[in-house]
Amino acid sequence: MSEQRARPGPTQPRGAQGRHRRPLRVGVIGAGRVGAVLGAALAAAGHRVVAASGVSAASLARIERLLPDARVAPPNEVPTEVGLVLLAVPDDALAPLVRGLADSGSFTPGQIVAHTSGAHGIAVLAPAIAAGAVGIALHPAMTFTGHPRDLDRLAEGISFGVTAPPDQRALATRLVADLGGSVEWVDESDRPLYHAALAHGANHLVTLTNEALDLLRSAGVLHPERVLGPLLRAALENTLAHGDAALTGPISRGDAGTIARHLAVLQRVAPDSVPAYLALARRTADRAIAIGRLRPTDAEPLLDALDPAGGSSAFDPGLRDVLRTAQPSTMETSS
Repeated sequence: MSEQRARPGPTQPRGAQGRHRRPLRVGVIGAGRVGAVLGAALAAAGHRVVAASGVSAASLARIERLLPDARVAPPNEVPTEVGLVLLAVPDDALAPLVRGLADSGSFTPGQIVAHTSGAHGIAVLAPAIAAGAVGIALHPAMTFTGHPRDLDRLAEGISFGVTAPPDQRALATRLVADLGGSVEWVDESDRPLYHAALAHGANHLVTLTNEALDLLRSAGVLHPERVLGPLLRAALENTLAHGDAALTGPISRGDAGTIARHLAVLQRVAPDSVPAYLALARRTADRAIAIGRLRPTDAEPLLDALDPAGGSSAFDPGLRDVLRTAQPSTMETSS
């Protein structure tokens, strides 16, 4: 009989099968949407989640649903007799939590202490490292709901932004593999920029999408999600594949009159949206000009439309002079 290899699924993250290392005893501090799901993924990979902390009713429900073998314990008791402490708390709560646990003697030499914050590297774990623990920053680049379906998304494979000492990179790689992911190494000094990029791309996308949905409702569209969904998905997929070349729309064509009409109706219907529209339109124009998508003759009136206050735009002060002197043959591209 031929042997069939198990396929990754909600209870078996990709990369979990076929490994014969000793499983870790795991403690999860912060059974929120991220911590509970990652704990469940580690359990599915063969590790034992023996303790978890949670205060809210939602966190306690997640422990019961996703970490049924874990005892509920206060944070300072979770690290007791575990090989891996997973810290999944808000960014600003991480440093005081680590200090408090170190001061209470919760960490032990050789213990792995990993946090899931995108904003921090391993410097925030200094008190744990001073106690002899191994510090790793292990950030999953994924939005979590805290429900079991997140395990399916993990099993499909996501990237983890990881910061670790050079001699612990192999360990960090194994942990990420247990979670079904792939490693993207992020230097300690680049951690804020890494996190800013993710927040700018993902969190602000939520705001931008909701603004667009509201505007469509104001325009009388009954099902704005049906109208916007295919457009956004195509724009995102094309941008990920082709970068700035994926740009379409009035700015890419230099349609200054259309942009002016947009601003006029937004000022009347949704004035709170005007600053964000202007900021994004100006940045879009900057990028379109930089790649030669806009001809100088088209860019000049567009800059005027995006600078209603006259001289208050965020463009490079010398950009207009460059556009006026540029040869059309050097910048003109098909639109």
